[in-house]
Amino acid sequence: MSIFNMLLRNVRSSVFPFAMKERRKNGLFLTSFYKPFLHRTLNLSPYLKDVEPNPPQKLDLDEWKNIMRAGQQKEICEPTSKCEEDSALTAMREFVEMRRLAGKLIPKNITEEELKTLMELTTKSSRLKYLKFLAIRERKKNARNAKREERREQRKELLGEVENRDTDDLRNSFLTCFRSKSLDNLYNWRAAYAMIFGQPLVFDMVFENCMTIVELQNAVKQIMESEGYNRRSVDPFHLHFCNLSVDGLYIKAFRKCYGKAWDNLFVTETEQCYTNLFPRDRLIYLTPESRNIMKTFEHDKIYIIGSLVDKGGQKGASLAEAKRLNLATARLPLDLYLRWNIGGKNLTLDQMVRILVTLKDTGDWKKALQFVPTRKHGGFYRN
Repeated sequence: MSIFNMLLRNVRSSVFPFAMKERRKNGLFLTSFYKPFLHRTLNLSPYLKDVEPNPPQKLDLDEWKNIMRAGQQKEICEPTSKCEEDSALTAMREFVEMRRLAGKLIPKNITEEELKTLMELTTKSSRLKYLKFLAIRERKKNARNAKREERREQRKELLGEVENRDTDDLRNSFLTCFRSKSLDNLYNWRAAYAMIFGQPLVFDMVFENCMTIVELQNAVKQIMESEGYNRRSVDPFHLHFCNLSVDGLYIKAFRKCYGKAWDNLFVTETEQCYTNLFPRDRLIYLTPESRNIMKTFEHDKIYIIGSLVDKGGQKGASLAEAKRLNLATARLPLDLYLRWNIGGKNLTLDQMVRILVTLKDTGDWKKALQFVPTRKHGGFYRN
């Protein structure tokens, strides 16, 4: 028995190292080594047959934990910022209510968008001015709605009286009824024709950052009136809104005022400058500070109007823009035809368009300058 145990021990000691060597050649071992690293690592060491081992790939567990914690913090911050915005809106509503209780001129209804606009204003005086503007606009809107309802009631009474009559004198007429929809189609066809063959008229929209919110809204209303008057003319201009930023304040105000009609409007809006669209020798920038007097209307020129409403009295913005681009300038001959009394010679955007449209159709300065407000002058000269 002792002899058998001795033989078994000798066989085991001679065969076991060889078996372990063959197993290492054909197997994959996961080994962990202790090293005094600052962070924990996991080493994966492959052992392939007849292939030199690649350097071990290390996975930094601490860095992975930091990434996961950062993601959780980002998810937590999003609702926090939303809560801060809600609290700021609540504080602004309380500010509006306090001013209303104090007897100030405050609108009865104020939207969330108007509250956000109010939050963007930095000073107390600017916020009070904006609230006063909203209150005045609300009163005007209510007055217009009341007049509209009154006219609607009067129209119903008149129609009721006509229907109660026995005679058909009003219906039997040689005058055909020209409906408003047909008239709108006619105006749209003229505007579409002007986009192909009409004389261009450029609105420079580069001044949107030079105006307050109230001034920009006034500018948008004046441009809307200009577009409507131009579309109703016999030979309308092809309107170009140049330097119009896609995400700017102007485009947001236009989409809010026009609604769905903005996409169907017969105008050209672009981010490019007019110097990239038209030859420089045909461009004339109309500005009241120019030294050149516009004596005649030139049909081969392209006139530029600066879309700026500045109630602060800052002068020279449009002239500076024209000089920066090295363009020709001109001003209306107001002193040659009108007895100018008081006030600046700055006209609104819709007044400028009415004057230019009348000049284009008639060429008569007296007819064109009738759109200048009479409060600014004492009448026309005789000659």
